[in-house]
Amino acid sequence: MKTLLEILIRFRNPQFRFDSAVDGQVLWALILDKGMARLRGLRLLLTGRQPKAMMLGKGVRFFCRHNIRWGKQVKLEDQVYLSGLGTGLLQMGDNVGIGAHSRVVISTSFQELGSHITIGNHVGIGEFAYLGGAGGLEIGDECIIGQYFSCHPENHHYQDSSLAIRHQGVTRKGIKVGANCWIGSKVTLLDGVTVGEGCVIAAGAVVTRSIPAHSVAAGVPAKVIAATKGQIKAA
Repeated sequence: MKTLLEILIRFRNPQFRFDSAVDGQVLWALILDKGMARLRGLRLLLTGRQPKAMMLGKGVRFFCRHNIRWGKQVKLEDQVYLSGLGTGLLQMGDNVGIGAHSRVVISTSFQELGSHITIGNHVGIGEFAYLGGAGGLEIGDECIIGQYFSCHPENHHYQDSSLAIRHQGVTRKGIKVGANCWIGSKVTLLDGVTVGEGCVIAAGAVVTRSIPAHSVAAGVPAKVIAATKGQIKAA
C-alpha cells in the first residue's frame, strides 16, 4: 500500500518518498483525511465548476467564486477563505497548496476594488497567510513559503493632519515574487516591492524595497546579506 500511495503522490510531487518510520496506521489516517478532502472538493460540481482534483479542508469558503480560477490538484486546508472580489481574477496554477486559516483576498472594500492575485504552479504557502491583491499580487512558480506570510500591495496617505488617515486615500503599486523563492515564516512584503527569482528571505523579515534575483535577504527592513549562488550560510 505504501508503494501505491507513493506512486499517486508523485503525480503532485515527483521526488516524494515516505519516511521509513511511517507505518500502516499512519497510512490509513492519511487515506481517510485526504479522501475526505477530495470528496469535499467534488462539491464544487454542484456549483457548475470543475474541481480538477481539488482537495478542500473543513470550513473552506469562497466569495465571488465566478472570479476565481484554479489549476489541477489544488489543496486548500481547513478554514481557508478565498475572495475573488476585484477588477481582475484570483488565479491559482497547478499543485498549489494553501495552509489552514489563510486568507487570499483581492479586495477588502467595495468602494475601490482591488486588482488581482496570481499564484503560479507548484507553490506551497504555510498556515495563517494573508495575501492581499489591492494593487496586484503575483507569485511565481515553484515558491515555498512559510507560515504567517503577509502581502500588502497598498499604502495609505497620511500627510494631511486635518483628516483621519482612513479618509486620505491610498496608493497601489503591486507586489511581485519571482519563481523558485524560499520565503521563511512571518515574512511581510509591502507595496511596490519585487522579489527576484531564486531568492531566500529569512524568517521575520519585512521587505520594504525590491530584492534582486538570487539574493538572501534578512532583517527589518530586509537587506541583502548574501547570494544564493554557490555556497551560502543559511539565513
